[in-house]
Amino acid sequence: MAGMKEIRGKIKSVQNTRKITKAMEMVAASKMRRAQERMRSARPYADKVRAIASHMSKANPEYRHPFMLENQGAKTAGLILVTTDKGLCGGMNTNILRASLSKIKELDQSGVKIEASAIGSKGLGFLNRLKANVVSQVTQLGDTPHLEKLIGAIKVQLDLYSEGKINAVYLAYTRFINTMKQEAVIEQLLPLSAEDLHAKDEDGETPKTSWDYIYEPDAQTVVDELLVRYVEALVYQAVAENMASEQSARMVAMKAASDNAKTVINELQLVYNKSRQAAITKELSEIVGGAAAV
Repeated sequence: MAGMKEIRGKIKSVQNTRKITKAMEMVAASKMRRAQERMRSARPYADKVRAIASHMSKANPEYRHPFMLENQGAKTAGLILVTTDKGLCGGMNTNILRASLSKIKELDQSGVKIEASAIGSKGLGFLNRLKANVVSQVTQLGDTPHLEKLIGAIKVQLDLYSEGKINAVYLAYTRFINTMKQEAVIEQLLPLSAEDLHAKDEDGETPKTSWDYIYEPDAQTVVDELLVRYVEALVYQAVAENMASEQSARMVAMKAASDNAKTVINELQLVYNKSRQAAITKELSEIVGGAAAV
């Protein structure tokens, strides 16, 4: 029967789809573990750079880096938007894009324009649809973030801030909480405040003494280089968190798709069995009716 043939075709199609989603779930689970390891291994470096920057800023109170000064006159802000290059990761990209759109509207109402930098294809497409001014971009990062690929896009924003063309730089990314939860976050990257460089010891307490350094060639050069490295480390950590969130969200989304496909297959199989039973009953009735007529 045509109806039964059509149902068999649907069952086969859903089974093939479930094989794909199941395979993608397993691949995402494997990549998720590696992404979480990279994310956690990057945290000690960022913490140590923050501690050194804090000690050096206290050791040289007479010099303040441009990253720690506010640009009051500028009516433009920078936005570094971190998204994924691929889809099929649930509502992760939707959440961070919605939060970024809300931030852009908030700044626009204050008369502040946006100079945007996109890390990831999804964010680049979003900014292009908004007709935002994209000053730098980097896509196709792969499964492993490399700082040398990110430095170019980051440096454009840092240079704009150092030149006083923008009054702040915001970083939008998805923070990894756990496998089942990821949070869209928008943080102010520049200017750096005293709280941003608030170093703590291993016990979580603020140290009462400051370190003394011997500088080569001079204190200003060392502080300048260190704060640039610190900001780059913050962006790298955000990208690592975003990649861990991506793989976790994709694994959860593909597991849900596989479970839904299994439910659909069971429902179609039930419909198929009912149709087949009805066809058999009809044939038996025709046979019995023909024998009775003879």
